[in-house]
Amino acid sequence: MTDKLHIKRAYDAPAGTDGQRILVDRLWPRGLARDKAHIDHWAKAIAPSDALRRWFGHDPQKWAEFSRRYVEELRANADEVEALRTAIGGKAATLLYAAHDTQHNNAVVLRDFLAGRG
Repeated sequence: MTDKLHIKRAYDAPAGTDGQRILVDRLWPRGLARDKAHIDHWAKAIAPSDALRRWFGHDPQKWAEFSRRYVEELRANADEVEALRTAIGGKAATLLYAAHDTQHNNAVVLRDFLAGRG
């Protein structure tokens, strides 16, 4: 699944290699019109909890702990994770996120978790 699973900012233009475009944030990206977003599925149930998202606040110094806590949430939400895996089904897919930081965001953790590295 890893070679066909990508991550990208929701604000970036769609590409032919994106496959299914899945928004993995709990909140809709600010300023992004729904009709121009080219999002196939919004998996907000699999996004970090509001409490975890607020605690993290996109602070890179909290990254390791955020990742650990988010993986715990993903393990506790096994039905939603399995539903996402099934929806992707081994085809190309892009997990979309709104954060400015391309290295420290929930889509990175989710991609690694789905690839068996979490």
